[in-house]
Amino acid sequence: MSTSSSSNTSSTTTSSGPERTGPDPPLTARLKAALLVERRLRRVACSGACWETGAAALAEVSAKKKKVKENGVGAVKRKTTAVNKKKPKKLVKSVSKGEHQEGVGEAKPCEDNEDGTVLNDLLADLARVNNSRDRASKLFQWLIHPIPAKAFFRDTWEKKPIVIRHQNRDYYKGLFSTAEFDRILREDDVQYGVNLDVTSYTNGKRETHNPPGRALPFTVWDFYSSGCSLRMLNPQAFSSTVWNFLAVLQEQFGSMAGANVYLTPPGTQGFAPHYDDIEAFVVQLEGKKHWRVYNPRSEDEVLPVNSSRNFSQSEIGKPMLEVVLEAGDLLYFPRGFIHQGDCLPDAHSLHITVSSYQKNSWGDLLAKLVPAALGLAMEEDVEYRQGLPMDYLTYMGVQNSDKEDPRRERFLSRMGGLIQKLAGYAPVDAAVDEKAKEFLHDCLPPALSPEEQASSVQGASTRWENGRPLNVAARIRSQTRVQLIRSGCARLCSDGEVIQLFYSTDNSRVYHKEGLKSIEIKLECADAIEFLIHSYPKFVTVQSVPCDSTEEKIALAELLFEKGIIRTAEPL
Repeated sequence: MSTSSSSNTSSTTTSSGPERTGPDPPLTARLKAALLVERRLRRVACSGACWETGAAALAEVSAKKKKVKENGVGAVKRKTTAVNKKKPKKLVKSVSKGEHQEGVGEAKPCEDNEDGTVLNDLLADLARVNNSRDRASKLFQWLIHPIPAKAFFRDTWEKKPIVIRHQNRDYYKGLFSTAEFDRILREDDVQYGVNLDVTSYTNGKRETHNPPGRALPFTVWDFYSSGCSLRMLNPQAFSSTVWNFLAVLQEQFGSMAGANVYLTPPGTQGFAPHYDDIEAFVVQLEGKKHWRVYNPRSEDEVLPVNSSRNFSQSEIGKPMLEVVLEAGDLLYFPRGFIHQGDCLPDAHSLHITVSSYQKNSWGDLLAKLVPAALGLAMEEDVEYRQGLPMDYLTYMGVQNSDKEDPRRERFLSRMGGLIQKLAGYAPVDAAVDEKAKEFLHDCLPPALSPEEQASSVQGASTRWENGRPLNVAARIRSQTRVQLIRSGCARLCSDGEVIQLFYSTDNSRVYHKEGLKSIEIKLECADAIEFLIHSYPKFVTVQSVPCDSTEEKIALAELLFEKGIIRTAEPL
């Protein structure tokens, strides 16, 4: 995740003056006032063979003995982990009763949709929903069905794992497959270590076997046949369905939605026990996998800031949840819950882990807010600039912490007062805008439906034909109706000198391949941008946009259209 200074936004500080009554002033007036604050904030901050699908075929390929090859793949011996050959009697079992059982959740089997949901059809239906936030909530509800989303966020989110069984192997069909995995290896430039990891976990040792260069089927499937697991790190860069799925879902969380795909041979394990710094939705697509999930080991590991190192089996205790996921099942666990998964001997496993909420806590927001607040306080309040006591080193610090000294009490009291007063200088909106800019940089670009594409710059009819450009006269008019392409695709901010509109519509499907995109907006057009943002999801005429002249309204609409930020109600 990128981190940028909290100074480059538009905001006002908390005022100690009389409370303002009446309607908010126009955005232009607010931004003019904010520019002074932002300039100060800025100064502070500156200091081969096709893949055979099916479990039987995979098991047969995995059992073949490979000769040692010059490329070194054969040097990776088949590695298996000890697994219980007996299937668990219960789909979800608590290894021990009492505290280990508390908090484990399992949704009742869902037997509807027996023919399977073809995800592309679902996404096509969602594309007809006019509000992209409604699309996101509907897609998330489908993901965790039959649990109501409201109940999930109230009872489960960030609290405990839960298993959802659909009793339908095809419920998530269409999201990703081994056939898609093989196609990507053949058609796309998949690089070891960047897009694909080859891993193993045997006898308590986790290893990575990535050679340099491109990952081609000849070598990749030999690694797999030797007992190695395969992890595709960014399937959204290669799969249009995964891209579409995540691009919709990210608006549910207001935080980047990412994914990894894991393919594991029968009877093996690819990763050591560990916990992550993301909320994880494990979607089983093919085969089955045996999972063990463990409670956080201490309060310090509840909702951790960073992912953990690899743990040994002796460090993690007994699992609070043990389950075998089959195709069509879902396992959710919050960040901080240790987990490990291994394949049973009779089937391979393909799952995709959908993740979100990395570095999206109150603490992450405060990490941007507090330094900016301190910078403003030091500029505006002489108390923060007054010198420290000359003898404070003699009674403060760890070596003096056990001393009973009235000077320590006075020092700590003074420090507490300064910290308390600091809240009055906190530019909360500016810090939130910084988080919003990070989100826009992290975001996938919108995956447009055919209708959306036809009415956006991507589907404009302008083209080269018969030796000359055609339809260049297609232009936006004052009565053209326009709409933001997505609810959260743009954010109006100030960097202390100019007003900028940050946007995600030109982002790459590769994470942070390019920098954050923005365009400079004239101060007199700021109200127009705010009007378009707040009008979503309604279409509004260009004439209704609050600019000084019709020419300015059209020019602004054309600029936003060219950047893919708005679309028209009808194709131009």
